[in-house]
Amino acid sequence: MGILVIYALGSQVTVPGVNAKALTSIGQTGLISFMDTVSGGGLSNYSIFSMGVSPYITAQIVIQLLQMDIVPKLTEWSKQGEVGRRKSNQVTRYLTIVLAFIQSIGITAGFNALSSMGLVKNPGTGTFVVIGIILTGGTMLLTWMGEQITDRGLGNGITMIIFAGIIARLPAGVQQLYKDQVVNAGAGNQWKGWIFLAVLLIAVLVIIAFVTYVQQANRKIPIRYTRRVVGGGSESFLPLKINVAGVIPVIFASSFIVMPSTILLIFQQNHSEDHWFQVLQNVFSMQTTTGAILYTVLIILFTFFYAFVQVNPEKVSENLQKQGSYIPSVWPGKATEKYLSQMLMKLSTVGSLFLGLVALLPQLATNLWGLPQSIGLGGTSLLIVVQAAIEMNRQLSGLLMKREYVGFIRD
Repeated sequence: MGILVIYALGSQVTVPGVNAKALTSIGQTGLISFMDTVSGGGLSNYSIFSMGVSPYITAQIVIQLLQMDIVPKLTEWSKQGEVGRRKSNQVTRYLTIVLAFIQSIGITAGFNALSSMGLVKNPGTGTFVVIGIILTGGTMLLTWMGEQITDRGLGNGITMIIFAGIIARLPAGVQQLYKDQVVNAGAGNQWKGWIFLAVLLIAVLVIIAFVTYVQQANRKIPIRYTRRVVGGGSESFLPLKINVAGVIPVIFASSFIVMPSTILLIFQQNHSEDHWFQVLQNVFSMQTTTGAILYTVLIILFTFFYAFVQVNPEKVSENLQKQGSYIPSVWPGKATEKYLSQMLMKLSTVGSLFLGLVALLPQLATNLWGLPQSIGLGGTSLLIVVQAAIEMNRQLSGLLMKREYVGFIRD
């Protein structure tokens, strides 16, 4: 809780030498809306936490891709357990520094060029470098705080940081939605605004219930033991979630969209009329149908990728053999590995379609019917919030159960 308080305070500390009010002259683009949501309003204030943890997530994606027999050293580390994980995390941090520095300068230079009021008060190479260092430091501080939450708190630290950012922006989003639909609708049309808000509330509750149900659903694979286990039966289950990858694919896909959008900001002032620029801007913008479809495709691809990262069929098969257990009607060894891989593919197909559907529908509704951008980002935000809440509740229940057992033993 203390870390989240520091995060909330840091989101209000504006970077020196920046006029944060200049962002209002740019308008609420998809990039600004998304980054502002996941950074807890940090971008609208152009705070030290404006970048959020997006560079760290991008670095994680790169390192995990390189571990798939592309870079031998990283592949070797991935098989070394805890020691290898620490080495990979160290490389990820170094890559985060590089990506954060490049991305922060790109966003600052791009927004400064687009703003009619001038985002940077005294633009120059030295000023942009200093701002880049400050924003990079903010990202690394957030990354460190996320790791502390993972080690000593409840849930995944990075997800909790993003969760806190979304929740922090929720009151402002609701207030803006009320103002747009009711206050500014005019005396004769206010009842339409109230109907819209009521329908939206019902839809949100239904979607939350649906998302919670699917996120907790799992497929129980029966496991039998060749020898009787003392104190237990001869049969148990290997539970595999329908959505094995959780909400990580959504976060990965979002970061993958943000990075090219950031780079394009650098070229917008001089190349905004060029055909190649307009095509790329259309592809990597969450406000276009093409961008929304690309976003969904990325979610689906990352779901399959991360499912096999979370559950390694080869390692699971080896562990089952070491424990003297097997899956009925499936031979141990390679046959078990193949069976688990096929099962993961089937589950990931359902999970990826579920994630893509929840993330895509609100975005398409915004693009087709002109609804507020906050609703378009609502699918992504909802997935992150629900998954973070489920994980936090699970860990809290585990800690409470552990406390009860300890109390029983002492008594």
